[in-house]
Amino acid sequence: MADRVFGHAAELGFYFLFALFPTLLCASSILGLAARSALQFYDKLLDYLAVVIPTAALGTVLHTFNETTAAATSGKVTFGLIAAIWSASVGISAIQDTLNAVYKIKESRSYIVARIQAIGLTILLTMIVTLGLASMLLGDYFARLAEHRIPELLLRTAAAIALRLASWIVASALLALTFAVIYYWAPDCKKRRWHWLTPGGTVGIAGWLLASFGLRVYLHFFNNYTITYGSLGAVIILLTWFYITGLMLLLGAEINSQTEAAAVGRILKQ
Repeated sequence: MADRVFGHAAELGFYFLFALFPTLLCASSILGLAARSALQFYDKLLDYLAVVIPTAALGTVLHTFNETTAAATSGKVTFGLIAAIWSASVGISAIQDTLNAVYKIKESRSYIVARIQAIGLTILLTMIVTLGLASMLLGDYFARLAEHRIPELLLRTAAAIALRLASWIVASALLALTFAVIYYWAPDCKKRRWHWLTPGGTVGIAGWLLASFGLRVYLHFFNNYTITYGSLGAVIILLTWFYITGLMLLLGAEINSQTEAAAVGRILKQ
């Protein structure tokens, strides 16, 4: 409460929403061209998005994506990639500011340096997320291959389950890496110590997954946003999910901050 985590989470939610649709608009020139030649690949990626994003909000995202994809041309690819990275870095810049507040750090980087770091972090996180999606796609591909190539039923089933389980383990490890990279690079810390998995990262990831699932369950039974907000209901749902995402990210940072402060206190007492 003292660090205004709920207020900063609302700030993050706004900037995430602000960065989402310009990113889709600009990146659709690349994704749209790929989707037209690989519809199965495109549909599979949407299935993975549907695991965490509320269904009602996902419909709005897909509608916007399809509208922008219809106008995608090869001439937009270079500009689209640059603009997508720039617009996505707005959300990373917001993470920098809010994590500084959580860790009680005064920003010493200039605007240009902080923004360059935000762009670099955006590119790195994009690569990690892409690897996570690729691991799940490859797991499904090899599992289906095993189901068609292995004649024995028991061995075929075991191989398919093992391959899919391995792909989800790799994706989970990359999700943990995403949180670790954000906690390591986003705040303006002078002394950095790398931790693959921190207590805050564990709580943040578990809380994000549980909260996303809980929101989906709540919306399944009590989806009255369209009654209250009309056509803006799906946008409000998406903004709520972004708020939850920012809140879990900051909650993990709070736990890390207090854990590190306690460790320093024990060292000073000794």
